[in-house]
Amino acid sequence: RVGKFLRKTSLDELPQLFNVIKGEMSLVGPRPTSFSAETYSLWHTERLDVTPGLTGLWQIIGRGSTEFDERLRLDIAYIEKRCIALDLEILFRTVLSVFQQRGAH
Repeated sequence: RVGKFLRKTSLDELPQLFNVIKGEMSLVGPRPTSFSAETYSLWHTERLDVTPGLTGLWQIIGRGSTEFDERLRLDIAYIEKRCIALDLEILFRTVLSVFQQRGAH
Protein backbone atom coordinates (compact mmCIF):
# COMPACT_ATOMS: atom_id res chain seq x y z
CA ARG A 1 0.00 0.00 0.00
CA VAL A 2 2.77 2.45 0.91
CA GLY A 3 4.78 1.42 -2.15
CA LYS A 4 1.80 1.98 -4.41
CA PHE A 5 1.33 5.48 -2.97
CA LEU A 6 5.04 6.27 -3.39
CA ARG A 7 4.97 5.09 -7.02
CA LYS A 8 1.73 6.90 -7.87
CA THR A 9 3.04 10.19 -6.45
CA SER A 10 6.56 9.60 -7.86
CA LEU A 11 8.02 10.02 -4.37
CA ASP A 12 9.99 6.82 -4.98
CA GLU A 13 12.20 8.92 -7.29
CA LEU A 14 13.38 11.28 -4.51
CA PRO A 15 16.45 9.22 -3.53
CA GLN A 16 17.81 9.91 -7.02
CA LEU A 17 18.30 13.52 -5.95
CA PHE A 18 21.42 12.25 -4.16
CA ASN A 19 22.71 11.09 -7.55
CA VAL A 20 22.09 14.61 -8.90
CA ILE A 21 23.96 16.16 -5.97
CA LYS A 22 26.87 13.73 -6.53
CA GLY A 23 26.95 14.70 -10.22
CA GLU A 24 26.02 11.23 -11.46
CA MET A 25 22.69 12.45 -12.86
CA SER A 26 21.18 15.71 -14.04
CA LEU A 27 17.70 17.01 -13.31
CA VAL A 28 16.69 16.75 -16.98
CA GLY A 29 17.91 14.19 -19.49
CA PRO A 30 17.24 10.70 -20.75
CA ARG A 31 16.20 8.37 -17.92
CA PRO A 32 18.78 5.71 -17.06
CA THR A 33 17.93 2.20 -18.20
CA SER A 34 19.11 -1.25 -17.25
CA PHE A 35 19.73 -2.23 -20.88
CA SER A 36 23.25 -2.84 -22.14
CA ALA A 37 24.61 -0.78 -25.03
CA GLU A 38 24.21 -3.79 -27.35
CA THR A 39 20.43 -3.59 -26.90
CA TYR A 40 20.21 -0.26 -28.71
CA SER A 41 20.07 0.34 -32.45
CA LEU A 42 22.86 2.54 -33.77
CA TRP A 43 20.72 5.72 -33.72
CA HIS A 44 19.66 4.99 -30.12
CA THR A 45 23.20 4.94 -28.74
CA GLU A 46 23.35 8.75 -28.78
CA ARG A 47 21.32 8.72 -25.56
CA LEU A 48 24.11 6.78 -23.83
CA ASP A 49 26.57 9.66 -24.41
CA VAL A 50 24.74 12.13 -22.13
CA THR A 51 24.26 12.25 -18.38
CA PRO A 52 20.98 10.56 -17.42
CA GLY A 53 18.32 12.69 -15.78
CA LEU A 54 15.51 12.49 -13.25
CA THR A 55 12.98 13.59 -15.84
CA GLY A 56 12.76 14.09 -19.57
CA LEU A 57 10.40 14.48 -22.47
CA TRP A 58 8.81 11.05 -22.21
CA GLN A 59 8.03 11.56 -18.55
CA ILE A 60 5.91 14.62 -19.34
CA ILE A 61 4.37 13.28 -22.54
CA GLY A 62 3.33 9.81 -21.50
CA ARG A 63 5.24 8.64 -18.43
CA GLY A 64 4.50 4.96 -17.84
CA SER A 65 2.29 4.56 -20.90
CA THR A 66 4.99 5.47 -23.45
CA GLU A 67 6.36 2.58 -25.56
CA PHE A 68 10.12 1.89 -25.45
CA ASP A 69 10.84 3.00 -29.05
CA GLU A 70 8.86 6.21 -28.51
CA ARG A 71 10.83 6.86 -25.31
CA LEU A 72 14.05 6.53 -27.27
CA ARG A 73 12.78 8.89 -30.01
CA LEU A 74 11.84 11.47 -27.37
CA ASP A 75 15.23 11.09 -25.66
CA ILE A 76 17.05 11.69 -28.96
CA ALA A 77 14.79 14.68 -29.72
CA TYR A 78 15.66 16.14 -26.31
CA ILE A 79 19.39 15.62 -26.86
CA GLU A 80 19.25 17.37 -30.24
CA LYS A 81 17.23 20.35 -28.93
CA ARG A 82 18.39 20.66 -25.33
CA CYS A 83 18.71 24.13 -23.89
CA ILE A 84 17.91 25.82 -20.59
CA ALA A 85 14.45 26.93 -21.77
CA LEU A 86 13.51 23.35 -22.69
CA ASP A 87 14.89 22.06 -19.38
CA LEU A 88 12.81 24.60 -17.45
CA GLU A 89 9.68 23.66 -19.41
CA ILE A 90 10.28 19.95 -18.74
CA LEU A 91 10.84 20.59 -15.03
CA PHE A 92 7.66 22.68 -14.79
CA ARG A 93 5.57 20.10 -16.66
CA THR A 94 7.06 17.29 -14.56
CA VAL A 95 5.91 19.00 -11.37
CA LEU A 96 2.43 19.39 -12.89
CA SER A 97 2.35 15.71 -13.89
CA VAL A 98 3.37 14.61 -10.41
CA PHE A 99 0.73 16.75 -8.71
CA GLN A 100 -1.91 15.57 -11.17
CA GLN A 101 -0.64 11.97 -10.70
CA ARG A 102 -0.76 11.32 -14.44
CA GLY A 103 0.78 8.24 -15.97
CA ALA A 104 2.68 6.83 -12.99
CA HIS A 105 2.37 3.09 -12.42
